[in-house]
Amino acid sequence: MSVLFALGSLCFAVAAVVAQWASTSRPGIGVTFFVGSLLFTSAAYLQYSETVNVERGLGSRARHSRWRPASWEPRRIDWLAASVQLIGTIFFNLSTFAAMKHGFDTHQTNARVWGPDALGSICFLLSSELAYAEVCHRWICFKLRSLSWRIVTLNLIGSIAFGAAAVASLIEPASGEEISARLANGGTSLGGVCFLIAALALMPEASAEERAAPVADAPSPASP
Repeated sequence: MSVLFALGSLCFAVAAVVAQWASTSRPGIGVTFFVGSLLFTSAAYLQYSETVNVERGLGSRARHSRWRPASWEPRRIDWLAASVQLIGTIFFNLSTFAAMKHGFDTHQTNARVWGPDALGSICFLLSSELAYAEVCHRWICFKLRSLSWRIVTLNLIGSIAFGAAAVASLIEPASGEEISARLANGGTSLGGVCFLIAALALMPEASAEERAAPVADAPSPASP
């Protein structure tokens, strides 16, 4: 999951930097964005699946429960965060796929490319805030020594950057150009870098959680 998130983030960051400095539109940029979105979706589903199948208790029943591909648990904040994030990645799939096509007018571009991109950015922002609140146990906190807090904070910053990029990439009907291509590319690259660092930080976090996990209880000796 960490590797997929990291590779997807790298695709977005690199493609945005290249798009900023490219003198003409290059097909490879759109393909890189699309591949990055697919990697995001794969990683997001793994995270969703992990949330759905998390152990809820101790004992053999919890350890040997059957794997579930999906669930409906809207009262769990971690489930909400993972679900909204997964939906957001699907919107990015639609947006980046449409962006590879040519011949759209301004209205079609805003509807087929910008619309899903904006919805995906909103989903990422909501998901990041939910994950942040889960770590904080309230809407805002400062836990600088906590690796989990630093991860969710980076993801929240990245989501804000993606949101700014989405706003800036809206095509103005009068000019036929983006509101600010520089801000759109800059926000996307900044968000990609934040997501990349956060994804890489998931590895030491997982290792720390594994070391801290209690060892399964050994069978109790028979009573005399």
